[in-house]
Formats: sequence, C-alpha cells, structure tokens
Amino acid sequence: MKALIYFAVIVGLVPVQSVLLSHLSVWGVKPDLGFVAVCLIGLIAGELDGLLVGLALGWAMSLFSAQDLISSAILKGAVGYIAGLVGRQVVYLSPVVLVMGLLVVSCVVGLVTPLALKLSPQQDLWWAAWMVVLPQACLDAVIGGAIYWLLWSRLNIEQVMSESRM
Repeated sequence: MKALIYFAVIVGLVPVQSVLLSHLSVWGVKPDLGFVAVCLIGLIAGELDGLLVGLALGWAMSLFSAQDLISSAILKGAVGYIAGLVGRQVVYLSPVVLVMGLLVVSCVVGLVTPLALKLSPQQDLWWAAWMVVLPQACLDAVIGGAIYWLLWSRLNIEQVMSESRM
C-alpha cells in the first residue's frame, strides 16, 4: 500500500510542479513541492522510504526541468534520508520546529546550485542567496509547515509515525 501511495505522489507531483507551478509564483519564486514531499515522507515513514522516494522523485522531476539529473536525485534522496534520521531521533516535533528545519535545509540545498555554477558578475552568490534561495526556502518552509500542521491537527501523527516505521 505504501508503494502505491509513493507512486501516486511521484506521478502526481511531477506534472503539478512542472506544469501548474510554472505559472504560479510568489515574488517570482516557485515552491519546490518535491523537496517538501520528500522531507515529510522521510520524517513520517523513515530513512529508507525518504531515501528511495527522494531518489525517484528527484530523478523524475529533473527529467521535466533544467536541473542536472544526478544532482537533483542525490540531493532529494539525501534530504529524505536526513529527514528520516531526524524523525527517528526527535520525540515531539511541532509544526514550528518543522518550519525552522525546512527553512535551514532548503537554504542549504538551494545554495548548491549557485555554488556549482559560475554566476555572472551581476549575479553573485549574495544576490542568489537573497533574491532566490531565501524566498524559496521561506515558501517551502511555510508550505511544508502547513501540510504538517494539517496532518498533525487531524491525525495522531505520533501514532502514524510509529506505525509506518514497523
């Protein structure tokens, strides 16, 4: 059943991210729903699920975007694995703590692209951090926090996390 849900998430998120969100942006920044989904899956389901879904989702999303195939899959897989480790170690995770964690991790992941590319003199690392990375990290954190808050308020998230790790 979990494999079917993960398959539906991957198949559903790729067209939404590549088709729908290309037309919807806040301050010129589009959220990365794949990053948010991988973080939440890793957090709730564990390291292995986060890693595998992250690898598959990163690979599938890079096919429809201008990202490097390997770096997107590896980054999303690593994020899913780290989220799974955090979910195993943290006893009580409130939505506020999740938002702060998503903000930090999204900033770190977002800085990989400007560090890997040679930016023009008009667009240096600070410009990329302030104009692209930080707004996208804030947007990702708010979306992830809202989804987690909905799950947290409607479901017994601790019970779901313990059941999904068995």
